[in-house]
Amino acid sequence: MKRVAVKIGSNVLTRSDGTLDITRMSALVDQVAELHHKGMEVVLISSGAVASGRSEIKAGKKLDPVSARQLYSAVGQAKLINRYYELFREHGMRCGQVLTTKENFSSRTHYLNQKHCMEVMLANKVIPIVNENDTISVTELMFTDNDELSGLIATMLGMDALIILSNIDGIFNGNPSDPACEVIRQIGTEDQDLSNYVQTSRSSFGRGGMLTKCRIARKVADEGITVIIANGKKDNILPRLLSRKEEVVCTRFMPSPKPVSSVKKWIAHSEGFAKGEIHVNAGAGEALTAPKATSLLLVGVTHIVGEFEKGDIVRIFNAAGTQIGVGCADYNSEEATALIGHRDQKPLVHYDYLIIL
Repeated sequence: MKRVAVKIGSNVLTRSDGTLDITRMSALVDQVAELHHKGMEVVLISSGAVASGRSEIKAGKKLDPVSARQLYSAVGQAKLINRYYELFREHGMRCGQVLTTKENFSSRTHYLNQKHCMEVMLANKVIPIVNENDTISVTELMFTDNDELSGLIATMLGMDALIILSNIDGIFNGNPSDPACEVIRQIGTEDQDLSNYVQTSRSSFGRGGMLTKCRIARKVADEGITVIIANGKKDNILPRLLSRKEEVVCTRFMPSPKPVSSVKKWIAHSEGFAKGEIHVNAGAGEALTAPKATSLLLVGVTHIVGEFEKGDIVRIFNAAGTQIGVGCADYNSEEATALIGHRDQKPLVHYDYLIIL
């Protein structure tokens, strides 16, 4: 593997009292440095800013959740990146900070700008350290957690693998506290629904849970990237996972062998930014979901809901009202509405910009 994204969860980087675990952080930087010196490109998606800020400052009055998150992240992010900077410098390496928001992924232009920034950093041997910019995010525009962000980064940069480090060994086939339960070592693209096994509780300092990790891992693996969920508190975990010379307890999501274009990867992760709905008749619905690839033509559209511009993400629904896809519109909503039912027009959503669910 030549390029790897590593997501470090809050519960890996923080102690029980909310302070940064400097020893663990230093150990992980040592591991990234080892991989870097072997020629591997590594991007870190690091949680810990809010937890770090919470341990650094005591608010003078009770704050609402959004205000508290903005305050703690503003202070904690400076503390976190400074610590990374000093630790990497001990290895003769440089790191750089990339703060982003969910909204930055909704536009193809912003998406490509972020990609270019991190590609330039990697080309110049700089370790990108990515985190959500919680100082300007508001609740409805936040990522579910950094697991979601790490999935976007991994697909955007065409990673060979995404490693999600948590404080447990992987996905268990029951309650992790039950001694009879075991870690599911490998999950294929056609394997069973795991929601019956996965615990829905969230960690002490992070926003997400194992169900979110599982959902993100499935999506990223379907796009051809190996995903590993492992325990970030285990010694030398990153080199051990990547060397494959020893058996490490973890959960591996096996990648789909089907190649996915970079544009379709972006669309697959952009459904949450959809600006409108395209409803199609029974014939169009059957054509879109058939094995043979096809574009969404205006002749099969019955009605349009919402307003959107050319290039916006739209959801696609069949005649029964069930969502069957998501794509990038090649018309704005006003133009598309005026041409509903017309033949011999360019596709409303071309196959190259269409994902069938």
